[in-house]
Amino acid sequence: MSSNPTRRTALVNAAIEVLAREGARGLTFRAVDVEAGVPNGTASNYFANRDDLLRQVGEHIHVRLTPNAVKLAETMAAPPDKSLVVRLLQELLGRLQVDRTGYLALLELRLEATRRPELQAALTRTISANLERDVQFHLDAGLPGDRTTVVSLYLAMTGLMVEHLTLPEVLPEEQLAELITALVDRTGE
Repeated sequence: MSSNPTRRTALVNAAIEVLAREGARGLTFRAVDVEAGVPNGTASNYFANRDDLLRQVGEHIHVRLTPNAVKLAETMAAPPDKSLVVRLLQELLGRLQVDRTGYLALLELRLEATRRPELQAALTRTISANLERDVQFHLDAGLPGDRTTVVSLYLAMTGLMVEHLTLPEVLPEEQLAELITALVDRTGE
């Protein structure tokens, strides 16, 4: 296996684009090579097989969707109240709107994971770890609510994101901020 980390990241990003656009059936090494603009056979030098590619895509999507540390620090300078929770969720939605492809690829991976037990296990580990990290972040920051509050907001935001990023006409853009505020008001203490 080749070990150029920059090339590997470019290939994984290309795979995310293909996955979002073509679905799991369209995700081939050849399609990744074309998307990345590299010679045929390059992707096969970086990934042991398709399952390895899917697993690495699942791990990297979460890296792409992680907030910028400086921006997060600026946001966290505010008092730890419901308005800060609203702001954090609005920033999350904003990141997903900017990287819509990444989120759509994640949805495709989730569907593919229902047919591939190894991918399901890997994706479950990644998403579970991220959720637990988010719960701990919320609690450590002294934000209102408990673990159930964070999990409830996670589930509500997941539904909001699926609707907005797959069928944007269902929830008009101008209502999203109001909906997020209502979710926090109804879920938090």
